[in-house]
Amino acid sequence: MSKKITINSIKKSKGVSPLVMITAYDALFARLLESSADMILVGDSLNMSFAGKSDTLSATLEQMIYHTNAVAMGAKNSFLICDMPFGTYTNKKEALKNAIKVFQETPADAIKIEGGEDKADIVEYLCSSGIAVCGHIGLLPQAFRGEGGYKVKGKSEEEKSQLIRDAKALEKAGAFCMVIEGVKADVACEVAKSVKIPLIGIGAGKDVDGQVLVFSDMLGLFEEFTPKFVKKYMDGAALVKSAMKSYSDEVKSREFPQDIHTY
Repeated sequence: MSKKITINSIKKSKGVSPLVMITAYDALFARLLESSADMILVGDSLNMSFAGKSDTLSATLEQMIYHTNAVAMGAKNSFLICDMPFGTYTNKKEALKNAIKVFQETPADAIKIEGGEDKADIVEYLCSSGIAVCGHIGLLPQAFRGEGGYKVKGKSEEEKSQLIRDAKALEKAGAFCMVIEGVKADVACEVAKSVKIPLIGIGAGKDVDGQVLVFSDMLGLFEEFTPKFVKKYMDGAALVKSAMKSYSDEVKSREFPQDIHTY
């Protein structure tokens, strides 16, 4: 993007134009992705797609700060959101201490924390202290072990009511937008209508205020499994493997390097 999006323009986009969010973890991909993205999320999903772990829970604050700085080097005009990893916002004081560390040591524009009504007091405390907060409701990856797996939300009236309460509580607390993940599409639509701030969907249908995908999923680089909500816009893994095979073959046959590549 030629001009960096602001919190006010993010809020004003609701009902006007869907927001595009994508994850990135390094300068190289951030530079490639930023021209078509409104926001870049340095997600703790990097613990899985970048570090090869089975879930996000072992990601550290130092890890998130390192990757946020790397992304910022590649995407200087992007609105950057840093995911607060598991265990870094268990209470208001701990959350503020860690959020301040992110803001002081990176150029992140905002942080993201998981949780709804139960985290509203923390969100309010952060916002009143000058920290911009993106919420995250619905399926919460950091609650994966506690819930016994990744479970789609919004399957009952009770869950729908809770999601609406979650969204309203985060809006009242001062969040400027929120991610809504793994929620039945019709319910996500109702939740989005219940608040005046944008809801960015992932596995939550199209009737929300924007979408986010993990870049390695979207580019088809991650092969282990493909979640139902992911659309692969290219078969990146096959392209990389093919290019690597060509390089390997040419090295072994001494076709590479040729004179043009030689000093």
